[in-house]
Amino acid sequence: MASQTNASTRDAVPVSAVPAISIGAMRRRVVLAATIGNTLEWYDFLIYGFLLITIGKLFFPAASELGSLLFSVATFGVGFVMRPIGAVVLGVYADRAGRRAALTLMIFIMASGTGLIAVAPTYASIGIAAPLLIVIARLLQGFSCGGELGGATAILAETAPEGRRGLYASWQAASQAAGLLLGALVTMLVSLSMTPAELEAGGWRWPFWIGLVIAPVGIYLRSRLEEPEVFLKARRRAPVPLFRQALYEQRRALVTGIGVAVLFVACAYVLFVYMPTFAVRQLGLPFSHALIATTVSAGVVTVSSPIFGALSDRCGRKPLLLAGALVFALLTHPAFVAISTEPSAGKLAVVQSGFALAMAMYAGPAISVFAELYPTQLRSTAVSLVYNMTVALVGGFAPLTVTWLIVLTGNPLAPAFYVVAAAVVSAAALLGLRDRFREPLG
Repeated sequence: MASQTNASTRDAVPVSAVPAISIGAMRRRVVLAATIGNTLEWYDFLIYGFLLITIGKLFFPAASELGSLLFSVATFGVGFVMRPIGAVVLGVYADRAGRRAALTLMIFIMASGTGLIAVAPTYASIGIAAPLLIVIARLLQGFSCGGELGGATAILAETAPEGRRGLYASWQAASQAAGLLLGALVTMLVSLSMTPAELEAGGWRWPFWIGLVIAPVGIYLRSRLEEPEVFLKARRRAPVPLFRQALYEQRRALVTGIGVAVLFVACAYVLFVYMPTFAVRQLGLPFSHALIATTVSAGVVTVSSPIFGALSDRCGRKPLLLAGALVFALLTHPAFVAISTEPSAGKLAVVQSGFALAMAMYAGPAISVFAELYPTQLRSTAVSLVYNMTVALVGGFAPLTVTWLIVLTGNPLAPAFYVVAAAVVSAAALLGLRDRFREPLG
């Protein structure tokens, strides 16, 4: 009972009551916990995407390699079915119980799904139960990921000092890319150290075991977080409104947020998650070479996102977002033509790095826009719901959609059209966006 009282007291202490010397340390701890935890979350969720071909062979046997791949990418998309549900449940939990409790719970659920994949027997061992276990694991991972972006975005934006919200929030985008980078790097090292036969014999499990082992680090860091003063004041000022009421009151902001998120999501899942599969199947490059290109480009996003986030604190979010959308609309198709003509690992790395720079230009400011669109009492729920509804509609089944489009049209450039269409949709949404980069959070 005493420990609960102490915990409640600690949560209730506003930042202004903490000695000034510790405010900077508290902010650094928040950035560290949010970014490291977010990196681990996205690492665990995305490594499945890098191993689609191997998992397809082992868990989804079919009459052809293409059939196995389609089943595998469809199961990748299944994880996204749960993400809007996780967004609502975990988002409401974060807005009511606090950012710390929700963020800690998310990593625990994600680790459970990752562990299930790591130990799941293959189809050859237990038959139809094998793909069912993978589906259950992806549902757990999807539920956890559903609340991650909203929870991490909320605590970063609410902790940021005045005039630096874009920089702080951009660490969410940087840590997503860091999760992609870590996943690509680990998968690449595993694939380079083994023969294809060894990889299929069990080597593919190592990336999942690594994610499971390092999960306690994220749980520990997040369990020690302090709640932001902005959140504590908002909770004292007014209760969290009912979910249905909140949806109605924020309907225009929700539509705007989805419009902004379309390009963010399409780029992430087509140009990065799906690209290793595209490079192997359409360009004929070795899997390890494709992962090298993805690793380099993920590093570019990780480093560049905070730079563009900080720049948006000076010149505004909207100009950078429009510039990023324009780059994708005009240059995606020529870039796909370039990598499809005499493909090579070096050319793929250069093109993906260009995509990565444009992605950072868009993603860095976009995260703070999501935070600024909604009031504090609803921020985690609204941001999570907007992002994950977009993911469910645009991103989760993007690998399946573009694979199907390539087969249907016989055109290996079909992924480019998907990204260009997303850029047009987001540019249209941005035209009506009110830039709130100089306004305090409501």
